[in-house]
Amino acid sequence: MTVHFIGAGPGDPDLITIKGRDLIARCPVCLYAGSLVPEAVVAFAPEGALVLDTAPMTLDDIVSEIAAAHARGEDVARVHSGDPSLYGAIAEQIRRLRALGIPFDITPGVPAFAAAAAALEQELTIPEVAQTVILTRTAMKSSAMPPGEELEELGRSGATLAIHLSIRNLRHVRRVLEPIHGPDCPVAVVYRVTWPDEKIIRGTLADIAEKVRAEKITRTALLLVGPALAAETFRDSALYDADHVHVLRTTRG
Repeated sequence: MTVHFIGAGPGDPDLITIKGRDLIARCPVCLYAGSLVPEAVVAFAPEGALVLDTAPMTLDDIVSEIAAAHARGEDVARVHSGDPSLYGAIAEQIRRLRALGIPFDITPGVPAFAAAAAALEQELTIPEVAQTVILTRTAMKSSAMPPGEELEELGRSGATLAIHLSIRNLRHVRRVLEPIHGPDCPVAVVYRVTWPDEKIIRGTLADIAEKVRAEKITRTALLLVGPALAAETFRDSALYDADHVHVLRTTRG
């Protein structure tokens, strides 16, 4: 018996990996985050499978269901949105499973920031503009940010920021980042990326909060901030430069 933590991707059921889909299709128990994972993804579960939405469940409830499946010798598909390594709350589940001696593995998924970049038709790392992407969040009612990971510190890097779980904290984001990047720094908000009701809102630090408020978006949105989002005059990368010789292209031209 094994618990399979599976990244379902951002929403579009076609964006789950083949491995993830096949694992769901053979597990007699499927636990999924129903507020973030569409039913079309868990529809791959076999006929007669026990399929439970974990949205109203506590950690104890979830572990209890897994332990019961373990006692029956039944594999469990534990399906999370995006990639389970990012804000997936799998660490606390893994800690419980290890304490109980229950085997597990992890199948990655397409993360929301990558899906958002695709929806924006955007590269997040632009030569000599930004070569770093920082995945972060802001503290509201959730746990505090660790020392050194405050938005002020991260913003000074000039990296492209992918800010999760913060759509209701836009005033704070502006207050912190505007002195660093200026009011015209480009911002994109992608709501429910790859879902049928996906929305993309582009703006700046100065006006993004007003635009988001007009669309009545209060959850399930990713915030991208940084100069790379609007870069147009930048040098081509060296990768395909005719004058750049490397091990796979040893002659010029």
